[in-house]
Amino acid sequence: MKHSPIHEHHLKLGAIFEEAADWDMPAHYGTWVEEYQAVRQTVGLSDLSHRGKIRVTGDDRVKWLQGLISNDILPLQPGQGRYSSFLTHKGKMLGYFRVYVLLDSVWVEDVGEVGDATYQALRKFLLYGIKAKMESCAESWGLLLVSGPKACATISAAFGVEMSDLTPVSAIAAKIGGHTAYVLRTEETGEIDLEVLLPADALHTAWERLMEAGATYGIKAVGSHAREALRIEAGLPKAGPDLNEEIVPPEANLEGKAFSLNKGCYPGQEVVARMDTYGNVRRHLVGLVMKDATVPPKGAKLFAGDREVGWVSSATRSPQRKEVIAFAFPLRDFSKAGTELTVEFDGRRHPATVHTLPFYVKS
Repeated sequence: MKHSPIHEHHLKLGAIFEEAADWDMPAHYGTWVEEYQAVRQTVGLSDLSHRGKIRVTGDDRVKWLQGLISNDILPLQPGQGRYSSFLTHKGKMLGYFRVYVLLDSVWVEDVGEVGDATYQALRKFLLYGIKAKMESCAESWGLLLVSGPKACATISAAFGVEMSDLTPVSAIAAKIGGHTAYVLRTEETGEIDLEVLLPADALHTAWERLMEAGATYGIKAVGSHAREALRIEAGLPKAGPDLNEEIVPPEANLEGKAFSLNKGCYPGQEVVARMDTYGNVRRHLVGLVMKDATVPPKGAKLFAGDREVGWVSSATRSPQRKEVIAFAFPLRDFSKAGTELTVEFDGRRHPATVHTLPFYVKS
C-alpha cells in the first residue's frame, strides 16, 4: 500500500485511513461531520496526492491529446483548462479528468481515484514519431485541496498568490519551498475549491504553511468521508463509482462540460454524436433521496415496481439535508424528479425519490 509523502502529518492529526486506489489515505480525523462543516463554513485542507496526475511535454503535446480526448483543447491559452474524458470506441468512459494547458506542458488530473488507469489508457497511443512525452506524476508530485469560503484568503496568506481572478477550470504558477508549483481552481465540494499541484518534496512545507495560514479561520484537515458528502450534495460525479465503462458521457449530463460535438474525430465520437442527433440517451444521472436512514452500497439495483431500471453509483448521509442522498442511473423514462423508485440491498427494497441535481447550491 502506498503512502502520501505527508503520511506522518495525518498520523499526528489522528487520521483513520482507508484504501483508495492502492493508497492508504485519510478517511477522517475523528468526526467527519466537523470536517464537512469546516468546508461549508470556513476552510478545510485535503491531501489528494493519490490522484492520477500526468504531465505531457513536447511540440505535439496539444495536438496529440486533441486527437484522443473528447473535449476541444486547441483554443486553450496557457493557464486555461477544461474537463474531458477518454472513451472506448463504443463511447464508454475510460477516464474523466481536467486538462490544464501551461506554458511548457499540459497536465491531466483525474477527477476521482482510479490509480494509473488514465495513464495506461493514453500511453498506448504514444506512437513512434510523435513529438510528445507523457510522464506519470502520481508519486513524484503531490496535490492538496483547499476548500471553503476562506480558501482564497488561506492560499494568499500561505503563498502570496492572488486568487481573485482565477475561474474554474484554470491555473496559475507559484513558488513554494523553492519549487515551481501550480494553483488550480477546481470543482470538488460546491464551495470555492483550490488545488495546489507541486513536487512531492515541497508537500511538507505547503501543508504546514496552509495549516498555519488557515488557523485564523479554524482550518481542519478533511478526509474522504466529508469530501464524499460535499461532492454528492454538489452534484459532482467522479471517475470510478459514477463514471466508468458502463456510462456514455451524455448519460452523465456532461454536455458542454466534458465533450465537444464540434471538434474532429476522437475514439467514441460517432456514438456520442449519434446520441445527440437522435436524442436516444438511454439513461440519466439523477439525484436520489432515500426515505429511510440506510445508505445503499455502490451498484444497488433500482426498481420501478418489479422492473429493474438502473443502479446507485454513490451514496452518503447529507449533513445539509439530514437524510441519505445518492447518485443513480435510472432509465430515461424513470429519471424525472419526483419519480418513486425502490433500491434493493440488505435483502429488501428501500423506497426512494428521484431528485434534481445538485442537492446543494452555494448561496
